[in-house]
Amino acid sequence: MTDIAFVLKVVFYRSEAGNEPVREWLKELPRDDKRQIGEDVKTAQLGWPLGMPLIRKIEKDLWEVRTRLANGIARVFFTVDGDYMILLHGFTKKSQKTPQNDLKTAITRLNNYARGMK
Repeated sequence: MTDIAFVLKVVFYRSEAGNEPVREWLKELPRDDKRQIGEDVKTAQLGWPLGMPLIRKIEKDLWEVRTRLANGIARVFFTVDGDYMILLHGFTKKSQKTPQNDLKTAITRLNNYARGMK
C-alpha cells in the first residue's frame, strides 16, 4: 500500500471556548453529504493550490471549497497556514449567492485565528 502525500493537513478551527464549529456542522449532515464534502476537502489537500470549480478565493487568506450536494450547495471556508488547511466555517446554501452572515462568520474566525486564537 502506498502512502498518499498530502500537500496540506486539515485542522478544524477551534474557538476560544473550545468549540470546533465546522466539525459540529459536519456531524449534523446526512452521511452522503459528509462523504462528498470530505472528498472535496481531500482533493484540495492533495492538489493544493487549486482553482475553480472546486476552490474559489474569497479574499486575502480566505478560500472556499465548493461542493454540490443532492439538495443544495455546501461551502467550507478555510485559510492556509504553512502546510495546514484550517477549516473556519461550513454551511449549506440553497441559492447561488453566499449569505453575508456566513461570510462575516468566516472572516471573524480568520481574524481570530490570525491573532493567535488557534
